[in-house]
Amino acid sequence: MKQSHFLFLALFLLSVISRAQPVYRTADMDVADLVNPLMGTDSKFSLSNGNTYPAIALPWGMNFWSPQTAKMGDGWMYAYDATHIRGFKQTHQPSPWINDYAAFSLMPVTGKMEFREAERASWFSHKAETAKAHYYKVYLADHDVTTEITPTERAAQFRFTFPETDSAYIVLDAYNEGSMVKILPKERKIIGYCRNNSGGVPSNFHNYFVLEFDKEFTVAHSWKDTTLLENELEVSADHVGAIIGFATKAGEQVHVKVASSFISPEQAALNLEREIGADDFATTMEKAHAAWTKELQRIEIEDDQLDNLKTFYSCLYRLLLFPRKFYEIDATGQIVHYSPYSGEVLPGYMFTDNGFWDTFRAVFPFFTLMYPELNSQIMQGLVNTYEESGWLPEWASPGHRDCMIGSNSASLIADSYIKGIRGYDVDKLYEAAVKNTQGKGPVNSVGRFGAEYYNELGYVPYDVDINENAARTLEYAYADFALWQLAKELGKTPMEVDLYAKRAQNYRNLFDPTTNLMRGKNKNGQFQSPFSPFKWGDAFTEGNSWHYSWSVFQDVEGYIDLVGGRKNFTAKLDSVFQLRPVFDESYYGFVIHEIREMQIVGMGQYAHGNQPIQHLVYLYNYSGAPWKTQQRVREVMDKLYSATPDGYCGDEDNGQTSAWYVFSAMGFYPVCPGTPEYVLGSPLFQKMRLHLENGNTFDVIARDNAEDRPYIQSARLNGQVFNRTWIGHEGIWNGGQLEFQMGANPEQSWASDPAATPYSMSKE
Repeated sequence: MKQSHFLFLALFLLSVISRAQPVYRTADMDVADLVNPLMGTDSKFSLSNGNTYPAIALPWGMNFWSPQTAKMGDGWMYAYDATHIRGFKQTHQPSPWINDYAAFSLMPVTGKMEFREAERASWFSHKAETAKAHYYKVYLADHDVTTEITPTERAAQFRFTFPETDSAYIVLDAYNEGSMVKILPKERKIIGYCRNNSGGVPSNFHNYFVLEFDKEFTVAHSWKDTTLLENELEVSADHVGAIIGFATKAGEQVHVKVASSFISPEQAALNLEREIGADDFATTMEKAHAAWTKELQRIEIEDDQLDNLKTFYSCLYRLLLFPRKFYEIDATGQIVHYSPYSGEVLPGYMFTDNGFWDTFRAVFPFFTLMYPELNSQIMQGLVNTYEESGWLPEWASPGHRDCMIGSNSASLIADSYIKGIRGYDVDKLYEAAVKNTQGKGPVNSVGRFGAEYYNELGYVPYDVDINENAARTLEYAYADFALWQLAKELGKTPMEVDLYAKRAQNYRNLFDPTTNLMRGKNKNGQFQSPFSPFKWGDAFTEGNSWHYSWSVFQDVEGYIDLVGGRKNFTAKLDSVFQLRPVFDESYYGFVIHEIREMQIVGMGQYAHGNQPIQHLVYLYNYSGAPWKTQQRVREVMDKLYSATPDGYCGDEDNGQTSAWYVFSAMGFYPVCPGTPEYVLGSPLFQKMRLHLENGNTFDVIARDNAEDRPYIQSARLNGQVFNRTWIGHEGIWNGGQLEFQMGANPEQSWASDPAATPYSMSKE
């Protein structure tokens, strides 16, 4: 009997040990290797799993590089299911919908001297592809050439490994819409410019480039459109390029150093010298790897789920790509920029490639928490944009673009200032934000389209030919809340402060008590009819009333009162997930990708693939049911994200969908930027450490955490019992430790009291 008991115990211990997972400590790992730049690349017009491309770049780099599988000018430049690569492109594309600008490409070719896009393309396989943030490598089967790329902020190095051949070529494609190339054989260089864009540029817009090769040219031709110009070393036209060639031995490597500038050819050469100089490929790659490691290691994790770590750091990589630095360092060491608004070269910072309709929600709050110095520079860039164009940007690429709605630059400014970030002219930014309230700018997305109605009636009417009017009203009201917060901080007159406080309550004008949802309203004060809460577009933006009604970030308590109390509000939130994923697409005339992405994930009307609803799961905290937030947050993280080509559930959008995951994995989320609070969810990892810019660290510890244990049982902040559903910015910034005890079942008594709820205007 004793032997059988011993055997049973031994087998039991072995089974426990075999089930135990190793704990991964990212402080001891190469975190850059956890990043998958191919996450989200399995996308197309009809269905987005991210609409991303592999950006081979440094954080916030002026230039990115990417393999190009699509035709020139196609916004879906890289598709995971593609079979051919057409070139390796310097890109500035923030999204396929905004498309690219200032793009040109390189492509190695062997055998026949093909330079046209379709003919030079080569088969490739993901089995022979390596994609990292700091390094890309792929084998081009038709040419028997391996291409490698490693980036700097404004330059890059290429390494082409050729076979033995007397017909090795490198094709430079300067793209259409106006380009020039000049081959300098004695210097082993090509210089030129490209001018392609999708809007938002002055008439003198150029991207000047310089390429340096480490091998003598035996062939040097230019080309125009589809015509080869033999031995012509310089050409300019709508669409031109260059071909240089040589004989190579088996395995011979040809290196190319490339940089560009929006200022001048001389600045492009300076960027190349300053950022690469005499460095070889390996040195540049080491520096790029170090740059990513520095940023990724700002957040250290201990956990036993490797797949979650890969997803987290892949999302963090995306979060750190935009907005793009659009400034350069001149010969005297001064920060200067080419203005995409005035066309002048001016001093100071400039950032671009961002849509604030997406990124005000979590991307910029992440910067205020983790990168206050960068945030201050971005604010300085906003001042410059206002002074150069007369308006704040809302969607810039590189200048003002007509895309999306809202007046969300006010949110960025208020959130920065409220959280103590300085070093910029906040009075100028307040002036600019106030100007936004008075009318429309040079395009509909700048300023406020429909401001004259909103300021008079308290809403943008449904029947005055202003599209997406209910969504505009809700976003303008939130922007007015941000202005109210800023006006108080800046000591503005009581009359001015009260004006924005009153306007911040304009969301109430669209509340329909018959449905407890937001609804378009006509100029005469009557709700528009007929009304379907399942109709996408129309009064709303890329969503329906079920998605946009929750855009009352500033006063969730007020919305709770409107629907009849906490119980009714909780039930209303529940219904989003309980309803069937039905939809009315008649406003668009076809099923847009956002609709399809909601329909297929099996979460009712919850459409996480688009931004307006992403904060909804945190709203249970306001109605006394925080355990429902904990369950839903984990469900979204587990079900809708993975570090795979189909790893997002909709457009990634300049880091916003990634920022949601990064914050949610931390265990908190900025529901209302412009307030110094973060609303609690359910931490994903056993331990996370934030290395803050002031030298402090903040730890989030989740004891007994596991996939099936998402519920907070109790919490402590710096050793003291913690029983509320939010944490203040200062509490994190000062450093410390937030510790949770996790469990498999809801602990409904934890932080469910009304006093435990986050900020709302109605509580003041």
